[in-house]
Amino acid sequence: MGGEAPEPRRLSRALSLDGGGVPEEALHLVLGYVDDPRDREAASLACRRWHHIDALTRKHVTVPFCYAVSPARLLARFPRLESLGVKGKPRAAMYGLIPDDWGAYARPWVAELAAPLECLKALHLRRMVVTDDDLAALVRARGHMLQELKLDKCSGFSTDALRLVARSCRSLRTLFLEECTITDNGTEWLHDLAANNPVLVTLNFYLTYLRVEPADLELLAKNCKSLISLKISDCDVSDLIGFFQIATCLQEFAGAEISEQKYGNVKLPSKLCSFGLTFMGTNEMHIIFPFSAVLKKLDLQYSFLTTEDHCQLIAKCPNLLVLAVRNVIGDRGLGVVGDTCKKLQRLRVERGEDDPGMQEEEGGVSQVGLTAIAVGCRELENIAAYVSDITNGALESIGTFCKNLHDFRLVLLDKQETITDLPLDNGARALLRGCTKLRRFALYLRPGGLSDVGLGYIGQHSGTIQYMLLGNVGQTDGGLISFAAGCRNLRKLELRSCCFSERALALAIRQMPSLRYVWVQGYRASQTGRDLMLMARPFWNIEFTPPSTETAGRLMEDGEPCVDRQAQVLAYYSLSGKRSDYPQSVVPLYPA
Repeated sequence: MGGEAPEPRRLSRALSLDGGGVPEEALHLVLGYVDDPRDREAASLACRRWHHIDALTRKHVTVPFCYAVSPARLLARFPRLESLGVKGKPRAAMYGLIPDDWGAYARPWVAELAAPLECLKALHLRRMVVTDDDLAALVRARGHMLQELKLDKCSGFSTDALRLVARSCRSLRTLFLEECTITDNGTEWLHDLAANNPVLVTLNFYLTYLRVEPADLELLAKNCKSLISLKISDCDVSDLIGFFQIATCLQEFAGAEISEQKYGNVKLPSKLCSFGLTFMGTNEMHIIFPFSAVLKKLDLQYSFLTTEDHCQLIAKCPNLLVLAVRNVIGDRGLGVVGDTCKKLQRLRVERGEDDPGMQEEEGGVSQVGLTAIAVGCRELENIAAYVSDITNGALESIGTFCKNLHDFRLVLLDKQETITDLPLDNGARALLRGCTKLRRFALYLRPGGLSDVGLGYIGQHSGTIQYMLLGNVGQTDGGLISFAAGCRNLRKLELRSCCFSERALALAIRQMPSLRYVWVQGYRASQTGRDLMLMARPFWNIEFTPPSTETAGRLMEDGEPCVDRQAQVLAYYSLSGKRSDYPQSVVPLYPA
């Protein structure tokens, strides 16, 4: 008051765009605390100096698709990586939709990176073909310092290679082999692992069918005092009495089967908070009761429990964070989950009717169960469920109450003749509007499950979603174009069993500016994939698998048409050009 207004001043910035006022060491230290890959990417684009420092300080990289970049280019960009993850075959490989000889070989990644990446301590390969020679090369180059080896749903190697890893990698803290296809040449690998790796923390060979010697597990527990997680292939839990007595620090266990009246002397470790047994039935589930109140993770996917069994057991587990079940749990069981498990963060309801003894009861899971979960478990971050029936109201409930949800996947089974409430346009819109943190979204329905209007809603409200799987959605090409117009941030898209033409597919993909990967099976395809060339552009690879004429009339065991007669499209952003290892069944359209 009473004075002259100060002259406008320009605010100088402490950091110029090129970081010229900040010492090199300081920038190294600051970026060293930035772990989120999206933040790293943004920082590296600020200027050339920050780009260079990011390259030297980046410790971990995940390659989302093994043909998106070459190993040599990755090495030149990030020469000091400590951890590397590489994803191979499309997710459809898990469902038998991709041929075994499709590609995704680990050899170039191991051969070109294992030795030059002198700081590499951790390697994670997913859905890739890994040979014994590959693992031998990795051991020669990095065995002296390798701390973490994860082979997730990989194939092509044997226990001979695992024995070499066990003997040579004496700093190994994590060995993960879950759902790998492994040639079993004996149990010596497990014995050598127990004898040579005193710092092992996590061992997982769940669902691999590898043989187990109880004495080797006891040696493992004796030598590896820090072992906190063990997931194994099938053996009887009564053979693990000695192991459980020694493994006092164990917090997670899964994989053994349990036989009636053979578990009376089994005493589980006191710190156990994550548990899952195979072939567990009504008479055996009492083994869980003494520590059910402290359980944080429970896997019942491969048990033989009834709906009533699920209700009784889950009512005793108020502190669950993660629950995996089959749809035999029914709406009644999910009602108990909603009433009891207020802290639940992850729920997985798999289909069970394909396996004898796992048939769904009381109508399976429907909108009733999902609504109970939404209302009762408001901390949920991840929902994946196979349902027999669904309504718009149930999806709206999820959008209303599950505000922390970042991953939602729903598959509508085709066993029930009539669905209560289709199409699910308004429900899908309400869910996407309400769940603003969603990053992954999957909706696999039946014909008529989602109209063109609903497909447009999904595009319009896709927001922060980066991965999406849609099946049996839409009515016309116009619905797909409307969907694509709204997907500004989508990076990965998978489509199955849709009515869209080849031309509309190509035009829609051109409209999604952030898209880096798309896989499609089951659309109105031509024999040559000619209209797919409409989406051709620099650095965009297009691979076409023509519909098979040999299996056109053949049916699978369930009476459905053979899946490999349907055309497939894989298109992805790549800095490596056309790959050289594609099989005869795949036609590379672009680059030619």
